[in-house]
Amino acid sequence: MEQKKEKNKYSVIVPTYNERLNIALIVYLIFKHLREVDFEIIVVDDGSPDGTQEVVKQLQKLYGEDRILLRPRPKKLGLGTAYVHGLKHASGNFVVIMDADLSHHPKYLPSFIKKQLETDASIVTGTRYVKGGGVHGWNLMRKLTSRGANVLAQTLLWPGVSDLTGSFRLYRKSVLEDVISSCVSKGYVFQMEMIVRASRKGYHIEEVPITFVDRVFGSSKLGGSEIVEYLKGLAYLLVTT
Repeated sequence: MEQKKEKNKYSVIVPTYNERLNIALIVYLIFKHLREVDFEIIVVDDGSPDGTQEVVKQLQKLYGEDRILLRPRPKKLGLGTAYVHGLKHASGNFVVIMDADLSHHPKYLPSFIKKQLETDASIVTGTRYVKGGGVHGWNLMRKLTSRGANVLAQTLLWPGVSDLTGSFRLYRKSVLEDVISSCVSKGYVFQMEMIVRASRKGYHIEEVPITFVDRVFGSSKLGGSEIVEYLKGLAYLLVTT
């Protein structure tokens, strides 16, 4: 197993928009928790006006431009395309996708990697909805909305995964390239489409319990329009998968 671990490289794609207050801490924590493996961090910043890119450039001086790659885009172009953009620059054979707002704690990354090595899974996804997982910092309405969205999607789509809207995942790079090329959704629905399509294609998916923490700095991106978008996306997936 040690030999297998040696040759794996992990590309951590972190899309950012106005994450100046969070990006240095997330990078520090990734380095802290991934000491044992070969990895790179790819920051895909969508033209943040708050100086996120300047902070990343300082981090490059500290950690090295080979370890932190800044691959900016001129404006907000959507989460799905951010992963496609980051994927073009990924040199690892495995890709981690995670949020920059500290809702996904890097302390779970070793568990993702361990689970993949043990099971040879194509995808390992973090789940809030099994024993050991949870959500911190959400009010009851937000919890019910998220849980309801997952139950509804599971009932209708049967993907065999307990947390469809989570966005903290480890993919075999070739699998991510395959799945992402067949996705059309943007925003909140994108993560669900990714995992449903992966399931339909027969990829081996494993889950690791995580506690999701509501963002520490900045504002949450989930609102009424995202819920409408989610329901539209659910209807689309029912018809097309």
